Amino acid sequence: MKKWRFRMVSSLMAVLLMGMTAAAWADTLEDIIQRGELRVAVQTQGPPFSFMDKNGERTGSSVELCRLMAKEMGVEIKFLDFDWDGLIPALLSKKADVLAADMTANLKRALKVSFTDPFYESGTIIFTKKDAPYATIEDVNLENVTVALLLGSTGVADANRFIPKAKQKTYKGGGPLLINAVLQGHADVGVNDESAVRGQMASFPPDSIRILDIRMSKQPLAFAVRPEDQHLKEWINLFFRWIREDGRYNENIDYWVNSMKWKEDH
Repeated sequence: MKKWRFRMVSSLMAVLLMGMTAAAWADTLEDIIQRGELRVAVQTQGPPFSFMDKNGERTGSSVELCRLMAKEMGVEIKFLDFDWDGLIPALLSKKADVLAADMTANLKRALKVSFTDPFYESGTIIFTKKDAPYATIEDVNLENVTVALLLGSTGVADANRFIPKAKQKTYKGGGPLLINAVLQGHADVGVNDESAVRGQMASFPPDSIRILDIRMSKQPLAFAVRPEDQHLKEWINLFFRWIREDGRYNENIDYWVNSMKWKEDH
């Protein structure tokens, strides 16, 4: 009887251990392949990285990189649109497999998600109306200056650090909201990622916005996965190494980020 009970307990423990091991080695990349679909969390209002063009099609640097990624996986792709502060929650709740935006891989965010190797380096800048009197940090760091910021963005941290005296006004959504706020007089200046601002300026009247000759910080932009999805992270890193080598990465960045050629087509 004792031997029978011992064997029963041993068998149950073995089953439990196998289940725990299977759970520990659950592979999101394998799930994507079996599902036949890569689900990507993006933010629509973010040219040149992710936006809806004049034909109502989703496109941009990050979007097209993800399409390449899905093609290499041999699967379809599904883009899921979220506000900026909803991107990480969407990833962690498993609504999406990958977060692909012009997101800075900073230490605070890395406590929640696992970032890939940076795919691009940008930085936070200050912009204002063309004829506004601001030129230096000292001009902006005043109590009577209002700065427009995106809720949850790196710009908030940089504003706290470099222009703490300025009055902050935060917006929930995409970068064009900040440009609108400045042009409409709701804020004196805006703070955001340089590549995003330069891309978004193309949707506003020419020469209406001026970027100050100030770079508040230099930041790595990266995609993100859940902390447990290391196989997927390694695959994405390898994907970027391959497309850098064969020229597809440079082709993407030169078209979408380093020029305004995309504006003619989209």
